[in-house]
Amino acid sequence: MPQSGRAIAFFDLDNTLVRGSTMFLYALTAWKHKQLRLIDIIRFGWHQLTFLTVGETDAHSVVAQSRGLALIAGRSVAALAEIAHAAVRDAVGSRLITASLDRARAHLERGDEVWIVTASPLAFAEIVAADLGFTGALGTEVESKDGIATGNLVNAPLHGRRKVDAITKLAKAKGIALADCSAYSDSRNDIPMLGAVGHAFAVNPDRGLTREAIRRGWEIIPIRQKRRA
Repeated sequence: MPQSGRAIAFFDLDNTLVRGSTMFLYALTAWKHKQLRLIDIIRFGWHQLTFLTVGETDAHSVVAQSRGLALIAGRSVAALAEIAHAAVRDAVGSRLITASLDRARAHLERGDEVWIVTASPLAFAEIVAADLGFTGALGTEVESKDGIATGNLVNAPLHGRRKVDAITKLAKAKGIALADCSAYSDSRNDIPMLGAVGHAFAVNPDRGLTREAIRRGWEIIPIRQKRRA
């Protein structure tokens, strides 16, 4: 971790800050609130299992996006936000990853900003960030009209190279050099983001990221789950 100067620490969300898929946790909470069918949870459960065993892949991201958008289409933004708050309160907190959370808090204590950078919906990521006391979040923007989710995206998902564009824009707006910033992720898909900053950390990395971290000399951080009181 850098020792001096104002900076930003960027954290991926799924399997970096939170064990597994946060969208599955959202879906599970929605089912408990009788907003989803059992078959929807079974499908999300299989999706969660493959994510935990093989990690994030391009196919995983496409499936997650299409299923997630289909489930929210036609629902009120206010109701979706209510479920998101419940998911963060009841499910996300018990699956936080100790090593990443400790790093994030250390950055905050030094005066750095801490931002979540995720392909998950921006509104959900912002709720997670606020709950954790982070500075903010960058995520995929979901379209709504007259307070109703359309099931479409405003732009392409915040994934791969788009994360680099997003953190570059944020850092530039704040007058902070990316060379002074840090990034944390578990996935090979975030190698571009990790390579764009001065201090990269691989959190329980998949095979592709493990190879790249070893090649580039990035620190590899093992994980333990953290259960909040």
